[in-house]
Amino acid sequence: MKKKNGFTLIELLVVIAIIGLLSSVVLASLNTARAKARDATRLSDMQQLKLSLELYYDANRAYPNTGGNWYGNCSSWGSKGTTGAGGWIPDLAPTYIPSLPLDPKPIGTVYCYLYRSDGVDYMLLVYNTAETYTATSNKWLRPLILSPSDFAFYTPGAIMW
Repeated sequence: MKKKNGFTLIELLVVIAIIGLLSSVVLASLNTARAKARDATRLSDMQQLKLSLELYYDANRAYPNTGGNWYGNCSSWGSKGTTGAGGWIPDLAPTYIPSLPLDPKPIGTVYCYLYRSDGVDYMLLVYNTAETYTATSNKWLRPLILSPSDFAFYTPGAIMW
């Protein structure tokens, strides 16, 4: 009798099923890691903007003023630029920060980074784009009641905005 070399159809199907299961687990973990990385970028962006705003305040004795309006880079909030007087934080870049950051994964035309100031107080807001944690899960953020996926840095006078 001649012995056949190779695998049976059942053995091949079992191996393919195991590989498919393992790859789906890896891809799910990879997506979570990407979302956490985007949230870390958002937090880092807000901290850099906060420091830049304090430098601006030290030089000008006022924060960049938006007249009490919300400015952002997404279309629902004015589609402002990333530098100069037309930036979503006016006149902050390029003097105090090279350019204003944008959300790493903006959602639609409404949700993005926002800024509001009357010159005396300000609020920096990550508006509904946080993916893996909220302000209540991070001791460095001040939570807002607007949404679980919002977080902000703000001066004491801006708490009620």
